[in-house]
Amino acid sequence: MSVNFKTLKSFVTAVDAKSLSAAAQQLHVAQPALSQHIASLEAHFRHKLLVRSNTGVKPTSAGSQLYRHAQIILSHLDQLEGELASRSESASTISGPVSIGLATYSTASVLSMPLLKAVRSQYPEINLFINDNFGLVLSEMVVTGRMDMAVIYAGAPMKGVTLEPLLSEELFLVAPASMALPDSHDGTIALRDLARIDLLLPSRMHLLRRLIDEAFSSAGITPNIRAEIESSETLRQAIEANVGATILPAALANFAWPGTAPKIRKIVEPSIRTTISLCVPNHVPMSEQAKVVLDILHAQIDQLFTDPPHAGISAPGGEPST
Repeated sequence: MSVNFKTLKSFVTAVDAKSLSAAAQQLHVAQPALSQHIASLEAHFRHKLLVRSNTGVKPTSAGSQLYRHAQIILSHLDQLEGELASRSESASTISGPVSIGLATYSTASVLSMPLLKAVRSQYPEINLFINDNFGLVLSEMVVTGRMDMAVIYAGAPMKGVTLEPLLSEELFLVAPASMALPDSHDGTIALRDLARIDLLLPSRMHLLRRLIDEAFSSAGITPNIRAEIESSETLRQAIEANVGATILPAALANFAWPGTAPKIRKIVEPSIRTTISLCVPNHVPMSEQAKVVLDILHAQIDQLFTDPPHAGISAPGGEPST
């Protein structure tokens, strides 16, 4: 056959490496053999799949489409091989790899350590991989089969995945302890007052940033954005150094501060609220080990609403905690 796992692996590696010679080295095959694999795929699908130039190779439109499907096929093969390799014929314990994404700068990201501990305690044979990245990238990894599930900011339905709203969260201003803010008897700050504050925010690639930008735009406010930061640790250090303030869910605002704790004010007039959703593929069944990890994740999400509840979160459509 002209299409098999070997030829698909050759094609995906060539696209990733952007070079046939580099791909051949990675696969430990001769370059003519790799070229033959690509040629056999092009003959089978009756489409040119790669454009060759002096700088390397890149996929055509048809090649990009094959690349997406090939990633899914190969990831399923890797998952099956991993599951079978970790299970004996008589094994009764649940084992194998599970990958989960938790969106940065969301309440979900505080679950990483509790989730790791719970899975380690209840299912020690499960190899858990936790990814903390942009929500859009995480959803794409779920679609292509490189990740079993993700908890993300999601504004609209996405092709290839099922979204389950988990919680609604309000956003808070997190400012250096020394920063002068308007007096407040109830721990709030009006959105209009943020116009005079130096802000440190995620980049526009981040769905949380888009939500913040939309709130400012709707209110006719031009924010004073001094820096775009994707690292939570760098953001914490910048706030401690009095570089500026940021906008986060309360659960993130309350992470451990080695120095003086920051000022935390709930944003009002209007408030800014978003929804965190579970993202799972809708085209492949979930593995046994992924199902038990998902059960643990659901239990930990439920725990966020119990005593003491996290400020500013609620069930989707419910009233937030204070």
